[in-house]
Amino acid sequence: MALPGRAIVLAAGRGTRMLPLTKTCPKALVNVDGRTLLAHQLDRLRDAGVGKAIVNVHHFSDHVRGQLAARKGAPEIEISDESDQLLETGGALVRARPLLGDAPFFAMNCDVIWAGVKTDPFAALQAKFDTVKKPAAVLLLARKTHALGLNTKGDFDLEPDGRLRRRGPDEAVPYYYAGTQILDPGLLDGEAERPFSANLIWDKAQVQGALYGVVLDGYWLHVGDPAALDDAEAYLAKSGA
Repeated sequence: MALPGRAIVLAAGRGTRMLPLTKTCPKALVNVDGRTLLAHQLDRLRDAGVGKAIVNVHHFSDHVRGQLAARKGAPEIEISDESDQLLETGGALVRARPLLGDAPFFAMNCDVIWAGVKTDPFAALQAKFDTVKKPAAVLLLARKTHALGLNTKGDFDLEPDGRLRRRGPDEAVPYYYAGTQILDPGLLDGEAERPFSANLIWDKAQVQGALYGVVLDGYWLHVGDPAALDDAEAYLAKSGA
């Protein structure tokens, strides 16, 4: 089982919910537990042996470029420039497609942290991906009971075969999308470069019976606003994770 050699870290957002911190820096460069959010993701990819990371940039793009230029060691980094237009999570994947290539790749949000993980989430995603029909998307899920920084009715429920079912309008479900996925680039075929959510890519996979999930074996911290940042710092200090 070989992991994908490439990944994209989605780091271009304006981070409006993280104001006032994002008045002077991008959300990706907010510090948590002594490292920027972006560094947390790149370090995970390095530790997993992923050789190349594409980072998309828009808000304070010069700050992000500067930080990346100063970074030493793996993974090798390429920039997907969205300075002209913020493309959202789906459009970002379409623009970065030439850099990502034609093999499956990981895609990661920049504002999530794992703690107390016993099973490598990248390996778990790949293991599931290897067993399903293609083109497919396999999403990392967090149990709502093992999460901080988000308090909603959830995103998905998990069928016995690992397929995902979206939450109904008045329903509560047990899992959040945990901000990391493995994606078959074939799901991007036919998509025009425009601002759109990766939810549309997942919808395409679901219609084809190829939207799956695996559950994070640990605790998930969603660092979406200053209160969540404080909670994450407190949790990491207490747990020593």
